[in-house]
Amino acid sequence: MVDQHYFAHDSLDGRSPFDRMKAAGFAGGSMGENIAVGYSSPAAVVAGWMKSPGHRANILNCGYTMIGIGYDPGQVKPDWGNGSWVQDFGG
Repeated sequence: MVDQHYFAHDSLDGRSPFDRMKAAGFAGGSMGENIAVGYSSPAAVVAGWMKSPGHRANILNCGYTMIGIGYDPGQVKPDWGNGSWVQDFGG
């Protein structure tokens, strides 16, 4: 997202997070994703996710037994703060 200056679950080539997870070798049945941009620290982004019902549901979903976390310190768009955050969940 940082390299291509966009912010969305789906890639610019149309792939969903689930398409990318499967392409990376994930074979589980349930999947979820949280994304965020502009938070200054891990604590700040998690606090933001926990205030959002959908993001919070992903974090608290006991059906997810695996997580992948990514962070890029770059800037997605000039008027947004630095930092792009991703959590991918699987179960």
